[in-house]
Amino acid sequence: MTDVPFSCRCGEMKGTLHGATPSSGNHVRCYCSACRAAVLYTTGKDVEDHGVELYQTTPDKISFQQGQSNLEVFSFNPEKLLRYRASCCGVPMFTMLPTPKFALAGMMTDLLQDTSSIGPVASEAFIPQADGTSKHSSILKLYGGTIWRALIARVTGRWKQTPFFNIKTGKPIKAVYVPTLEERKSLPL
Repeated sequence: MTDVPFSCRCGEMKGTLHGATPSSGNHVRCYCSACRAAVLYTTGKDVEDHGVELYQTTPDKISFQQGQSNLEVFSFNPEKLLRYRASCCGVPMFTMLPTPKFALAGMMTDLLQDTSSIGPVASEAFIPQADGTSKHSSILKLYGGTIWRALIARVTGRWKQTPFFNIKTGKPIKAVYVPTLEERKSLPL
């Protein structure tokens, strides 16, 4: 297993993804409108039909060595997904569910110093189809692996080892900002 350094774009935030391998997480490309909107909202760049690459793991596999106080939390719908970004440079960093009890952290792969240890994209989510619907590839890896890792983290208590939530309150470490309707107007939601 490999520990891989990561940082935000400006380098104010630095950390480590611990134990990164293709089997300890899932390298996924997501085409959903919410992932696309999150990147556009935070960076001003539209990934269009290229998708967003994430490495799905558990929060206990992520540690910060510098700048953790720069994490900001936003969500287009706080009951569904939380998005963490760097306040220093605005780069999107992590995606997770709104509770620490289901241990899931989707880390933007472009933050990683080296992606070779996580392997190539192993599954894709919300792949657009010509008829306007979407489909997933490698569903077992996509959902089964995520549920299995979360279950193991729950049973072993590792779900409590998270830099993203206050375990006593069950709330994110910072207040969740919900973009205004005006801010969301130009996003593909």
